[in-house]
Amino acid sequence: MIPVIDVAPLFTQDPDARARSDAALFRAARDPGFAGIRRLPPDVPLGAPARARLFTIFALSDTEKRRLYRRKFAAANPNLYRGWFPLQPGNLTAKEGIDLGGDIAHGPAITQPGDPLREPSPVPPERLLPGWHGHAAAYYLAMERVAAALMHSLARSLGLPECFFDDAFTRGLSTLRLIRYPARDPSELATVTDPAVWTDGKPTGRYLVGAPHTDSGFLTLLAQDRIGGLQARGRDGSWTDVPPLEDTLVINFGQVLEQWTAGRIKATEHRVVGGDRVRCSVPFFYEARADATIAPLPVDAPDRFAPFQYGDFLWRRMTSFVEFRGMERERGGGIFDPVR
Repeated sequence: MIPVIDVAPLFTQDPDARARSDAALFRAARDPGFAGIRRLPPDVPLGAPARARLFTIFALSDTEKRRLYRRKFAAANPNLYRGWFPLQPGNLTAKEGIDLGGDIAHGPAITQPGDPLREPSPVPPERLLPGWHGHAAAYYLAMERVAAALMHSLARSLGLPECFFDDAFTRGLSTLRLIRYPARDPSELATVTDPAVWTDGKPTGRYLVGAPHTDSGFLTLLAQDRIGGLQARGRDGSWTDVPPLEDTLVINFGQVLEQWTAGRIKATEHRVVGGDRVRCSVPFFYEARADATIAPLPVDAPDRFAPFQYGDFLWRRMTSFVEFRGMERERGGGIFDPVR
């Protein structure tokens, strides 16, 4: 069962109430590695109206969407990491959407030429989607605030100063992703050669639109629509539905946070099961700076793993996903070789 946690105390100065929320969050972070969080500050844009404002971008014409494509899908476009990814039939994953970086909220000062992880986000002109830029920026800033409060809570539970993680996330690589999962038709499903596309291993019943995976980085904040389909994998291998609750965000944790916390926090495998209706979701991936050094925590042995720069890890990890596959050599930098 996926717990639902009242996080309102994390935004107050009541130490007793905050301690109760800290304990509940840390229990969920250890197992199952997923939770719903509710009673967020009133200025956090949640619910169907907030999602609808963001998803007006899907109403752009195909020509305008193509201007936002990553270079993998439109060779003349300059952007490699940020931007639009179209449907790619025949894969376990069937989705389209756009990845947006921190420059949509903080401006071009956080971009850096020559590093695709820090490139500008391609966005449509304001005249095509009046007001959309402001909504996207406000949503990004709100998710940063929520994620920082959650990291403060986790730091307290780990016996660290609550601001211990803050520096790593200053000018970070956090991504706001808008995703549309269509209903898959039989002719397209017939082109998928991997039998894992079917949840029971046979071409009947339910199928995947999001392949099983763990998230790469630290923590993810997800706004779901009412369609459902997200499932988390339990330690016994079974799959549990993550219910879509209005005015609630889903939180889960990534591989780097699991390693950074010596396994105290778990990166849980999850997948998305499709159906006969379009599903839309808004994940926000809270990410550190590209040059942030990830090293053993002060509460752990200093040789637990070899320190590494987050950007090196992220690029290697992201280029294993279908929408980035084939881009491995597009970024230079260090070598990530974690201790496993």
